[in-house]
Amino acid sequence: MSVPQTDEEKRVLNKRLETIGWGLFLVMLGILAIGPKTVAKDSIGSIGVGLILLSLNAARYYFKIKTSTGTIILGIIALASGVGDLLGVELPVIEILLIAAGLNIIYKVIVGQRDKKEPGS
Repeated sequence: MSVPQTDEEKRVLNKRLETIGWGLFLVMLGILAIGPKTVAKDSIGSIGVGLILLSLNAARYYFKIKTSTGTIILGIIALASGVGDLLGVELPVIEILLIAAGLNIIYKVIVGQRDKKEPGS
């Protein structure tokens, strides 16, 4: 598959990538629901979600489509949470999400202001 050139081609490809991500997510949920009840089930689900979100953004990056900071952060947190659960390490996921959301908001405001400045000001 070639790298999309126009904004419309990027929009269409991004929609396809997101749809594939949702499909993978639903397949994973179905497999986890069918599988045996184990302690690792939630951990594997979190790892799966993290890998899906990070893979989606890796594909976006490869095809030169704008990545999503929010889903990258969520992917990293989900992956870390799942691996932590498997290793017996309790991560404060809600607290991490709150901090990440706040930092993301601040980052967007700072970057947005920098982008709107006139050259030479």
